[in-house]
Amino acid sequence: MSRPATDMSGRRAAPPSDTGSAPAVRGLAGLLVFLGFSAAGGGIAMLADLHGGRYLPSRWLDGLPLIDTFLAPSLVLLAGFGAGSLLTAYGVLRRPVWRWARPVERWTRHHWSWAAVQALGAGQLVWIGLELIYLPDLSWLQAAYGTTGLALLLLPWTGPVRRRLRTGMTVPGLPRAATGA
Repeated sequence: MSRPATDMSGRRAAPPSDTGSAPAVRGLAGLLVFLGFSAAGGGIAMLADLHGGRYLPSRWLDGLPLIDTFLAPSLVLLAGFGAGSLLTAYGVLRRPVWRWARPVERWTRHHWSWAAVQALGAGQLVWIGLELIYLPDLSWLQAAYGTTGLALLLLPWTGPVRRRLRTGMTVPGLPRAATGA
């Protein structure tokens, strides 16, 4: 007899649906893992070179408002996009049940990772937009990560991903059909 899956806190995880192996779900998780590790690497590189020079041109700091070092951007990359993307990939694949995420799940009727993917996508697009405005140099990486952000916004709306992450919870006071999805 097999034991029920548990999340990192030891609570029982949501049972996986049959769409977990769908290409859209695997592709989404892969995209999140890619973003997570590459953002963490970028954040670590910035922490190692807070004033620029070795890894980053120090002249990039000249055009940035309110920022004298790469500390704030490195923390956003490392914690927000790095750890956030890896945690969200775990959520997409394992669908752990966590009490703190219940309000999001009730509101969206989807696992918390569904909303987290979209928040990461929107954040990625804002990040790239700010780079295009404030950094003097353009790079093919901006196009690649901009495309990544757009994909993170759109993939959660595909059928297999929505079915995988749907919880069935309803918003109190609204009929099930009125909550969308």
